[in-house]
Amino acid sequence: MSTELYRLTATAALKAFDDDSLTVEDYAKSLLKHIEDRDPVIKAWAYLNPSQVLEQARALDTVPKEQRGPLHGVAVAVKDMAGMPTQHNSPIYANDQPEVDAGSVIMLRKAGALILGKTRTTEFAATVEGPGTANPHDITRTPGGSSSGSGAAVADFQAPIGLGTQTGGSTIRPGSFNGIYAMKPTWNAISREGQKIYSLILDTLGLYARSVEDLELLGAVFGLKDDEAPRSPKDGVKGLRFAFCKSMVWDQAGPGTQGAMQKGMELLRAHGAEVEEMGLPSEFDELPDWHTCVLKCDGRPSFRPEYQIAKDKLAISLVEHVEEKHGYTRKDYLKAFDSISALRPKWDAIADKYAAVVIPSVPDEAPKGLDSTGSAVFNSWTTALHFPVVNVPGFQGESGMPVGLTLAAPRYKDQALLAVAKEVGKIWEKEGGWASKL
Repeated sequence: MSTELYRLTATAALKAFDDDSLTVEDYAKSLLKHIEDRDPVIKAWAYLNPSQVLEQARALDTVPKEQRGPLHGVAVAVKDMAGMPTQHNSPIYANDQPEVDAGSVIMLRKAGALILGKTRTTEFAATVEGPGTANPHDITRTPGGSSSGSGAAVADFQAPIGLGTQTGGSTIRPGSFNGIYAMKPTWNAISREGQKIYSLILDTLGLYARSVEDLELLGAVFGLKDDEAPRSPKDGVKGLRFAFCKSMVWDQAGPGTQGAMQKGMELLRAHGAEVEEMGLPSEFDELPDWHTCVLKCDGRPSFRPEYQIAKDKLAISLVEHVEEKHGYTRKDYLKAFDSISALRPKWDAIADKYAAVVIPSVPDEAPKGLDSTGSAVFNSWTTALHFPVVNVPGFQGESGMPVGLTLAAPRYKDQALLAVAKEVGKIWEKEGGWASKL
């Protein structure tokens, strides 16, 4: 094959397995060699056992075609929050080995996926202190977080698809910083069983890939389904209606995101789409603050077990959650909780008028340094409202680093959003001005 095997998308690898031009073992060896060459610098993996990977690959090669699953042989990177040795990047859980896979990993194995290993995350996917993972496009910059390793691994061709989680901006931010597709589905559309919980009402399993087709593969395995089958646009984006929403935190947008929003709008118009700028009603203005209140108040019971057994090993910010140093009362929490709930159907009614609403993914390109994973200010309110979002790459900041934009839809319009993202991605990836040099 002309393409290095480790560079194959999931869709391309499946085709090669099906026509017998590639074995899973040869594919796994190519990936493992690439990981061996690159990961000493990128540091995407918390746990990876090459012998275990090759054993899986050989077993998959013996499966008859009629018994193969929909992800037969496709390599997947799994965030260190569920399945295999699961350490949550915390010394409290060093060498912890759960006896049962998380629900997401159970479904991946049943689909025939090749589970490569566990990727690095911030502590409990709940802090902004980087886990040491570097951005593959510039190793002096963060890949974002908390799904740092999964975002970096997919961008660096160490895996074609990966899993993340999002409670604030932990899936979309790494998607933008690493120049790949990232999806946070509708809240609770995919099982979170077996994952460490930060916030029951916010935690959402996230997906990474280098193409929308690969996101669709994952979505099918995890049971993402709309009430009505989405219609694939016949003429690309021509005639589709889009709204560009700068949101209530636009004052924190840097030049990279400002330029991406402007260029994204111009490109869609040039391809025949109907585009308008949209502002949210003032009742949405407090969403970022309400999200912060819910997040920190939910952290109080979530991290109390670790606090009681090993407070000295717990991140200071999480200790402060448990000790209520954040200052939020239970009355504050109820107000935030109920106010967010009331806005969810109002968002659905607004977004339902469009093929997608376009909003910023990040303040700007990935910041310098690995100590912090960057700001989730453009993601927190979208996570709070539970609706599906997809980061689409294609733009760049002043330093030439990738900057993505987010496409959003009403709740449980996940498949329809992916269909639109596929057409938008064809334009932005080709004409947006950024392309991976890896």
